[in-house]
Amino acid sequence: MTDLAKDMPWLHRAWSAVQHRLAQGRLPHALLVVGERGVGKRAWAEAVAGLLLCDQPEGREEGAPVSCGHCRQCQLVAAGSHPDVRVYAPEKSRMVKVDQIRALSSFAVASPQVARRKVAIVDRADQLNINAANALLKTLEEPLPDVTLLLLQESGRPVLPTIRSRCQALAIPLPNPDDAGRWLAVRASELPENERPSAETLVKSLAIAGNAPRLALEYATGDFLPRREEAFDAFRQFMKGQMPVGEAARRFKTLGLDDTLLLFENWAADLARCSAGGVVQDTEAEDMLAYLARSNPPWRAHQLVDRVRESRSAGVYNASPELEASQLLLAWRELMPRKRKTT
Repeated sequence: MTDLAKDMPWLHRAWSAVQHRLAQGRLPHALLVVGERGVGKRAWAEAVAGLLLCDQPEGREEGAPVSCGHCRQCQLVAAGSHPDVRVYAPEKSRMVKVDQIRALSSFAVASPQVARRKVAIVDRADQLNINAANALLKTLEEPLPDVTLLLLQESGRPVLPTIRSRCQALAIPLPNPDDAGRWLAVRASELPENERPSAETLVKSLAIAGNAPRLALEYATGDFLPRREEAFDAFRQFMKGQMPVGEAARRFKTLGLDDTLLLFENWAADLARCSAGGVVQDTEAEDMLAYLARSNPPWRAHQLVDRVRESRSAGVYNASPELEASQLLLAWRELMPRKRKTT
């Protein structure tokens, strides 16, 4: 983790918390790790797994243990082939399914194959379907001394209270703009020259990603930005009454549900910032949001944030991005000032 902490310094506090709990024999059987999408939760969890499985952890960081990097366990972890580390993540349906959690339960009760303990990573715990959540609850209620569960949760995405209450929570913060920009620039410079995003694209991607650097890299190197431009253009036209809601909603379909909801959530958060006299993150939307902020009380922005969270909860049941976009667009349209009738 030493290299990862240097590379992603915003992970250091959460990493240090695990180190000291491990050194003091107070590491819980389950950690719920909360952070924004693209902040590095998965990389952090994999580094923690390496520390927990290392045969010869060394006290090089202020007396706290770090993995040695050369024992058999560390070599297997580095190769991504350690049999005592399992990762359970959403499949095609965007959900972690009950069969995966049953496999986790079997893994948890089995003896370690080559290490002294086992680590199971659930990425993402907020995408468990109800049957999977209930199955995981049984494992959490009967903790075993040789298994550690690392449950990764995206901020603002719900996790069942019964699961949350059986874990210790650990937050991973967003980096400051300088650290995020530095990480993003280094990762971009490692790409082949013909695939390297421009500095302008990196800045724009980081702003839209809300300073989440891994998400910004995904945006900068994929096709998100042109799709987002098309969706935002439709959003503006709809708000001006120049496009019907169905056509505007179709422009969001190619983004998928997660990115559609993230865009609306970020615009609502920017609207709240405008209402409070703050600075928006999505500068392209600034004029429209400033206009709406002047025409509405601040609580309307928070209503929109809540509405996005309701849509995100509906996503558990594989909601349509187009349908959710339609409903959110109509909610935004309510913020437009009514034209006065002339007599």
